[in-house]
Amino acid sequence: MNFLTKLLLVVLAFALSACASQPEAIAPVSMGDAFKNLSCSNAQKMLVEERQVLAALEQKQRRAATGDAIGVFLILVPVSSLTGNDVEGSIATSKGKVVALENRLLSC
Repeated sequence: MNFLTKLLLVVLAFALSACASQPEAIAPVSMGDAFKNLSCSNAQKMLVEERQVLAALEQKQRRAATGDAIGVFLILVPVSSLTGNDVEGSIATSKGKVVALENRLLSC
């Protein structure tokens, strides 16, 4: 393998590793029992709202992942990840809230 081929492979590997993840692949952040003192009615209300937030974030992340795939294919650059459209951290937090709120509601 010549130098140019090796360089291209390294650049391609880097570009692929920087791509936005699909929402399904993002693990929730542990919230523990952060909502243990919340009333059942408030927990239910917050859960409905957080599921809507999560759905919107997941839609945005899917667009970012698609944009990255297209960008890497066309110009070897994960455009969405570089422009801040990757919302992986927000999804992880929102998923954690949903899990914690669901756990809170188990004791209602």
